[in-house]
Amino acid sequence: MNRRQTLFLGALALLAFASRSQAQDMLKYLDLGSSDMTQSDLTRADVEAMLKKAKGGSPPSFRGMKLNGLDLSGLDLSGADFTAAKLNGTQFAEANLRGAKFDQAWLLKADFSQADLREAEFFQAQMQEAKLDDANLAGARVASDLTRARLIRADLSHVDFSADMRNQSMGLMRGVLSGADLTDAKLVGANMDRAQAEFTNFTGADFSGASLVRMEASGADFSGANVDGADFTGTELQSAKLVDLKGQPMHLDKAVGLDAAIRK
Repeated sequence: MNRRQTLFLGALALLAFASRSQAQDMLKYLDLGSSDMTQSDLTRADVEAMLKKAKGGSPPSFRGMKLNGLDLSGLDLSGADFTAAKLNGTQFAEANLRGAKFDQAWLLKADFSQADLREAEFFQAQMQEAKLDDANLAGARVASDLTRARLIRADLSHVDFSADMRNQSMGLMRGVLSGADLTDAKLVGANMDRAQAEFTNFTGADFSGASLVRMEASGADFSGANVDGADFTGTELQSAKLVDLKGQPMHLDKAVGLDAAIRK
């Protein structure tokens, strides 16, 4: 293992224990132009051969592999294991990824447009600027960084963005949606407790029955959102835009910074 690889793996280990701000600072020092982050171990034909071989058996495993920039659009990758894989810029548009595992994967600018991601797992994945327009993430578990990601019209029904306690020594892992675009997203019954969503665009989103307890949503735009039955207990709403809300929310009076929110 050369010095660059040693430093890279060391940085990944530190990221696991870092706060969000610390992690973002560390990301600046990672060599995102290195072969680890830009090259692929396989071709699409290789992946298709693996899928054919696995047909009727266990889903294929791509754990730790480099598949950066690969076009895997339209493939049936349901249940596949992408744990710790490098998938930066990878194309998953219209792919079947139901139940797939992306824990600790690198997915910078990956494209999941119209992909089936129901019940998929994204624990501690790096998903900054990923594109998930019209994707179906119903029932998915997302405790990852989606800063500046696009989830326009995505189906996030019953998705879980809440703080993850599976390894308490790491502290609370939560969904990070800061600056993301969730225009018209379906968030019915979603668990967004403690999620980070500062300056996120929730315009026209459907939060019916969702739990937003202690979610950090300062500066977020909820214009025209359906918040019927949504629980805002302890939600941070300083400078948030709460114009033309639909439905009757729960405990909006218990939100933090409501007096500093934009309501007209």
